[in-house]
Amino acid sequence: MTRPDQPLTHHDDQHPARKASISRDDLLAAALALIGPHRSVSTLSLREVAREAGIAPNSFYRQFRDMDELTVALIDLAGRSLRTIIGQARLRAADSNRGVIRLSVETFMEQLRADDRLMHVLLREGTAGSDAFKQAVDRELNYFEDELKVDLVRLAALDGATLHEPALAAKAITRLIFAMGGTAMDLPEEKDPELIEQMSQMIRMIITGARVLGRNPVRA
Repeated sequence: MTRPDQPLTHHDDQHPARKASISRDDLLAAALALIGPHRSVSTLSLREVAREAGIAPNSFYRQFRDMDELTVALIDLAGRSLRTIIGQARLRAADSNRGVIRLSVETFMEQLRADDRLMHVLLREGTAGSDAFKQAVDRELNYFEDELKVDLVRLAALDGATLHEPALAAKAITRLIFAMGGTAMDLPEEKDPELIEQMSQMIRMIITGARVLGRNPVRA
């Protein structure tokens, strides 16, 4: 019997209904089509993804070494996509009466509720996936933190404030948002206004505390 994660025979790769060639993006799209709020990409098999993509399992290996490599690629894609969306929200906040915190949180929740399966990848694989997947998610969170740190320092400077440990403040905010997002996935949508308000208030508390400590550092 051929194992699901091993190449098949030459004859098994010749199926008249299957596509002759396929790209990495096609395989990523096939994997995304199979997951959702209650199914992690780490539970998918190579055969399932190949079937969804319309190829023989052997053809999968032309683009990815294994399912782990595909999952890490999905996590990277999810991180880039969400950073772009949140970045656009920050730009909109500059022309809006709403604050950047509130608008960014609202944008995050909108993506979560828009059946954005890339969001599900980020939120699920950081807790339910393998060590390799968790490391990939952590890497994406670090990118968020680096970008947020720059914003926090810039906004503090506009108010004539000094931020204590801006990298740590950015990490606290990022981890809070993703933890709350993971919780929100299992809650009904009508809870969103309450969650958005809570998340916005928590972020303001972190920023206020960092600014207060910037003025009056606590000495142990």
